[in-house]
Amino acid sequence: MRTIRTAVIGCGDISVLHLDAIAQLPGVELVAVCDVDAERRERTTAEAGVPGTASLTETLERYSPDVVHLCTPHDQHADLAVEALAAGVEVLTEKPLASTLDDARRMVEAAAASGAPRIGVCFQNRYNATVQEAHRILEHGELGAPTGAVATVAWHRTPEYYLARPWRGTWAGSGGGLLINQAIHTLDLLQWLLGGVTAVTGTASTDSLGEVIEVEDTATVTLTHPSGIRSVLLATNGAPTNLPVQIDIQCEHGTLRIAQELTVLPAGGEQRVVTERAAPPSARSYWGASHAALIADFYAGHGSGQPFWISPAEASPALQILKAVYDGKRGFPRRPGAELDRDNPLLDPTAT
Repeated sequence: MRTIRTAVIGCGDISVLHLDAIAQLPGVELVAVCDVDAERRERTTAEAGVPGTASLTETLERYSPDVVHLCTPHDQHADLAVEALAAGVEVLTEKPLASTLDDARRMVEAAAASGAPRIGVCFQNRYNATVQEAHRILEHGELGAPTGAVATVAWHRTPEYYLARPWRGTWAGSGGGLLINQAIHTLDLLQWLLGGVTAVTGTASTDSLGEVIEVEDTATVTLTHPSGIRSVLLATNGAPTNLPVQIDIQCEHGTLRIAQELTVLPAGGEQRVVTERAAPPSARSYWGASHAALIADFYAGHGSGQPFWISPAEASPALQILKAVYDGKRGFPRRPGAELDRDNPLLDPTAT
């Protein structure tokens, strides 16, 4: 089989997990890295032993990758993805899909174009062993139908975290704060595990870090699901430390608790625990353990012509949900009863 040539675009923090995963994949060769920041680029070229460039265009022209990984700030995802797809190159992008719904639409449309290469989005927590088993239990109705859920994201971010990468704390660079940069994974899991979302309400505020960011660090979100049940997310970046994300799902005949492990509590039955795989040494605890699994799965389908299952359309509900919260906070019109589902992706946020 021909070696798959790949490049990593963006040499920031999360690129480390992508580079480590690529290095473990047989038949995959890292041919270049790219970053507009010369210091980060040179450090990564030295560590990875490959050349570096300052632009995706240069990377495509000089090194002809078959796949590019987008590890850039959020507002750059759409332009880079559309350029790579137009050049016939497969794309794996970090979350979120984009920083705005307009950019997300562009990515959905580019992915749906006839003959478009594959594109995937890194919602790696769907690959967690705990989440996979919870999804299986819910899909098969082993505890009966779900009746509701509560999720908590209590993390700690310092002013220095934002000052080191100023785009993180801005609407223009990040597209939001806590919800789009940290809690988006949990929003995605709630809508995926519970079958989509039909309505959203919520609040977002800046309670702890207003001296350094213009976006939110605290939020509450209530989701209504197609069955009529509700789930609630409580999230903050103002906790004193990074606590494990927790999702409690109540069912007719028991409870699922996803935290550092999955605890299955059947009503009147014996408790069962599913452990999670260990995170790699290069990972921060809150990144989880599943980037490598998602990346390996993406490469397993390279050249197949089959879409990756976490496509732009599949990744869009999480972005729609958090943008609906922002729209309410910032005075945009609500969409009573609007469907937020995969059959009608990326509805106009200003439609009344």
